[in-house]
Amino acid sequence: MVTPSEANGLDSSVASLPQNDKYVNIWKRLLGFMGFFLMTAALLVTAGCGSPQADKEYGGPDRGPAYGDLLIEASIGDASTLIPPLASDAPSHDVSGLIYNGLLKYDGDLNLVGDLAESWEISEDGLVITFKLRRGVKWHDGAPFTAHDVMFTYRVMVDPKTPTAYGEDYKQVKKAEAVDDYTFRVTYPQPFAPALGSWTLAILPRHLLEGRDITQSPLARRPVGTGPYKFQEWSAGDKIILSCNPDYFEGRPYLNGYIFLVKPDLATMFLELKAGNIDRMGLTPLQYKRQTAYPKFQRLFNKYKYVSFSYTYLGYNLEDPRFADRRVRQALTHAINKQEIVEGVLLGLGQEATGPYKPGTWFYNPDVPKFPYDPQQAKALLAEAGWRPNSQGILEKDGKPFEFTILTNQGNDLRVRTGEIIQRRLREVGIVVKLRTVEWAAFIKEFIDKGRFEAVLLGWTTGQDPDLYDIWHSSKTKPGELNFIHYKNPEVDRLLEEGRHTFDREKRRQAYFRFQEILAEDQPYTFLFVPDALPAVHRRFRGIKPAPAGINYNFPKWYVPEGEQKYTISPY
Repeated sequence: MVTPSEANGLDSSVASLPQNDKYVNIWKRLLGFMGFFLMTAALLVTAGCGSPQADKEYGGPDRGPAYGDLLIEASIGDASTLIPPLASDAPSHDVSGLIYNGLLKYDGDLNLVGDLAESWEISEDGLVITFKLRRGVKWHDGAPFTAHDVMFTYRVMVDPKTPTAYGEDYKQVKKAEAVDDYTFRVTYPQPFAPALGSWTLAILPRHLLEGRDITQSPLARRPVGTGPYKFQEWSAGDKIILSCNPDYFEGRPYLNGYIFLVKPDLATMFLELKAGNIDRMGLTPLQYKRQTAYPKFQRLFNKYKYVSFSYTYLGYNLEDPRFADRRVRQALTHAINKQEIVEGVLLGLGQEATGPYKPGTWFYNPDVPKFPYDPQQAKALLAEAGWRPNSQGILEKDGKPFEFTILTNQGNDLRVRTGEIIQRRLREVGIVVKLRTVEWAAFIKEFIDKGRFEAVLLGWTTGQDPDLYDIWHSSKTKPGELNFIHYKNPEVDRLLEEGRHTFDREKRRQAYFRFQEILAEDQPYTFLFVPDALPAVHRRFRGIKPAPAGINYNFPKWYVPEGEQKYTISPY
């Protein structure tokens, strides 16, 4: 699954994307809102935040797993809905990922393993998958989980009334059936390579949603899942509170609770991190390299670094006639110095992007056509496309100057600084660019979903399978879908269909290599950079095992040794 990413340099579980930017309140420190916990029966504070912690030593000898404590983290964007199929933003998926389960999940090495399914069988021709489900799993309200919930979720995904950007994978199914309470089977009419991975889909509770309009369900604000954490409270634009699920089928999480705070920008969030009011955040390159290199921070936090499953891009609205000519888009890429952005904005903690895949994966093509920084070539291509400089040096065509606005989200200084570099470089070739930042929710709902933009500076958090049908296929351009730039290329459509309808890895590789070559030639995006993920986590948390998937894949197994626990709360 892919989601728009709101922040760069974050752990992919917190991004992105994004993965955003939010509200203008300056948030109270944890001590200031502890009164809320005192009034919340499910999270009763008996000690903690007000206790002196400044001189306490963390990260000493690990005495082994213990129950207790909680983790507090933040995002610059609030969630939009906690019904996963309806969400297209990273914060919603990050929080709901702790509440719901799929039939399968990815482990740290990016292998598919059982989640709600304890086992599965694939027919010899690859067209039938039979899932054997765990018995004894309960929804958070105590109702039993069965194959009928999976069947209901499948029907939701293929229902044309469901406003989801992720339904295409499930429309590939020829037949779905709940064979019995604990067996679910899907049959495909032809090979579908992403089939198994598609069942990481969050399964929804049939008993609470069947016969109701899912878009109007109270579960959007008060979800009920099967996952390791249970919903407790959501104060819009402020915080979401979860408590541990004592009956979780893999064993109750060690941490008693999880709190997701909304902060207005990364600078504010960083101040809260240093003050000890949040426990985890994705650092900016400046924070990672220069603002955390002092003893107190190093005593309190561990820092991690790895290549993220994300990228940042400048996307062009291809319905706009100024961007319809491929030569213009190629020229814009030639006019932008990507290495300048990597060095000046990311401080070298990232790499130039040439396409939509993470470098080093089996489907990444390193040999696509390149459009290096070359202002003279940019000017030549623009001249070929009919753009000529006026007396002030601004390019004009048919009497109209080449001016456009780049839209991006508030609270993300990395994107703003990237936009400023792009603005300066494009002015050097005669193009006037304005920058506009918009609060994340409005950015997505009022501009991206409705196609009300000229160009966007945004990011994608990507999945582990190369299938990008939902972003690049010409059929996915309707409002609310992910091909919001309206890119249409018949050969790309064919390659995407070919890549998803074969199990032969070499054939898939060839299809996706050619797909990347075409994107590079067409430049519907200027692919800017792949940032390093730079999460910082308080040293009291143990059980963190960095892996190809990052650090968040085993979050329910994180713990704090008894002697280092900071917040004492009743978990239920």
